[in-house]
Amino acid sequence: MAAKAERAWRDYAVAGAVGPDTPEEVEQALSQIDGERAVELLTYLAVEDLVFPGTPRRDRAHAHRAAERVVRLLGQQSAWYANITELSPQARAWDPVTRHTFDGVVAGIGNGFAVVLLQVGED
Repeated sequence: MAAKAERAWRDYAVAGAVGPDTPEEVEQALSQIDGERAVELLTYLAVEDLVFPGTPRRDRAHAHRAAERVVRLLGQQSAWYANITELSPQARAWDPVTRHTFDGVVAGIGNGFAVVLLQVGED
């Protein structure tokens, strides 16, 4: 997914930007999270802009309900991963999965489904 996004959005990345080049490097940027954290991060990425947070892009309650449904659909035995380590008002931190200045990804696998939400941005 990250490689596909890289190709699709390469014209928007900063010239000369560096980032993961292989699936293994992308994998190293991901940490396993639980379903509750997946709901929180899916909601955040659907609503907030990583570059300019604070101006919601869509209704938070609607995004939260959708995220809960997705996590429920994948089931209790699902596996969830994200590159985001902190998204508080005081700090935002992540391990990059693309060559963009800002990126956030949440991915889950379960019940025969795979779900990926990836947001990239430049300032």
